[in-house]
Amino acid sequence: MALRGNEVEVESIKEPPPPPPLILTPTGIEGLDGIIGGGFIKGRTYLVAGETGTGKTIFSLNYLVYGASIGEPGVYLLVDEDYEDFIGGALSFGWDLEALIKKNLLSILTLLPDFAEKMKDKPIETIVKSLVFNLKNEAMRIGAKRLVIDPVAPLIMGERDPTWTRSYIRNLVISIEKEIGTTNIITSEIPTGSNALSRFGVEEFLAAGVIVLGIERIKGEFIRTLFIRKMRWRPVKPAMYLFKIETGRGIVVDGKIKV
Repeated sequence: MALRGNEVEVESIKEPPPPPPLILTPTGIEGLDGIIGGGFIKGRTYLVAGETGTGKTIFSLNYLVYGASIGEPGVYLLVDEDYEDFIGGALSFGWDLEALIKKNLLSILTLLPDFAEKMKDKPIETIVKSLVFNLKNEAMRIGAKRLVIDPVAPLIMGERDPTWTRSYIRNLVISIEKEIGTTNIITSEIPTGSNALSRFGVEEFLAAGVIVLGIERIKGEFIRTLFIRKMRWRPVKPAMYLFKIETGRGIVVDGKIKV
């Protein structure tokens, strides 16, 4: 800065360039993407939670089936259901998963029967490394852009204290995002009658978004509800929506529930 009499020469300060726009991954779930601003943020992890029977698996599979339809392959880690039953159930629902698998648009992984036994005394880093290694290899094989873990609870090895469990899930989510780069859904079952958002009380803090599925009784009728509890960096207000499950279509969000 140079001074001359009453004049002051000030170096101009340049405005920083605007941040790059977020890259979004559309969920393909009818009625949802418009509500959440276009989809999920690419490379992040989203939690779909709810009591048993609320539609978490249909939601997750809907996300992958849509991805396959637009050329975005996906990996599904099937944790606590028999593979053949899963394939058969999806087919009866109108989704031919085997056809997608043959085209490398979908991969369904299951845990080996002795996985929990082998890992129960291992440190967190070893368990996470093993899971992420196998998920990453499969994701690379088919060029996966999407990944689902349904549900995350059975991946907890034996009876563990809450601190260990939370550290384990934190390591798992962070490692998947950093090493695989897919856009992810993890599901978590909420105990019946609980007001919690997840099974272990940490999943919702790690997730970029939280969607809670439920069944409510209103005016004598049972309805399915979808509550958007959190959607980081998206212009979304917490709200509850009505949805239905339709064969061949999956989740269909029907509109906001007026209180």
